[in-house]
Amino acid sequence: MTRYFVVTGHKAATTGDFKLDDIAGGAGRLDILVRCVNSVFFLSHDIRKDAEAFLVLEGGDDAPKTVRFSGESLRYLNPDERSTSSLIRNALMKPIPPGEEVKSSPGVFVSRMSFSDVISELSERGSLVYLKEDGGDCRECDLPDNPIFVLGDNKDLTEEEEDVILAKSPAKLSIGPNSLHADHCIVVIHNELDRRHAGNSGSV
Repeated sequence: MTRYFVVTGHKAATTGDFKLDDIAGGAGRLDILVRCVNSVFFLSHDIRKDAEAFLVLEGGDDAPKTVRFSGESLRYLNPDERSTSSLIRNALMKPIPPGEEVKSSPGVFVSRMSFSDVISELSERGSLVYLKEDGGDCRECDLPDNPIFVLGDNKDLTEEEEDVILAKSPAKLSIGPNSLHADHCIVVIHNELDRRHAGNSGSV
């Protein structure tokens, strides 16, 4: 089973000209996406190999771009936000031929895929799960094999993005009674899946 996470950065930079010490401001809240990457992959002493993160970057004149992290081949990912930001920045500096995905470092890829493109491609690999506050309680609902979890950054999905999701008839789930940061939602979802599939994702 592979766990996919799609996170939309509505103002996230799509060029690599931002400063690594200003990812919350000059890079359009890229800090949120960086924390999401770390939550998708890090265990205490290991990396989750069965996970992929798709960061859909929608800020700036070169939008959209999607940076994909694949746990199966991921290297050089460290827990600090600066090094993760550097991996994303290096990806954004790569020239991207039309219709192609470019490898920037082991396990990190960049393309010009839009949110709609990502959802369309992933919906052929698994089942969409829209993480939304008004959804059903994830502890009381079935979770599919090869789940594709979709969530926004510090903003909800736009009406257009939500239409793309809802057209695929996703499950709509909530992770609890309180609103949490996107990266915290990812940790909760991982924990719920780990509890249901004990032993499949390594120990914490």
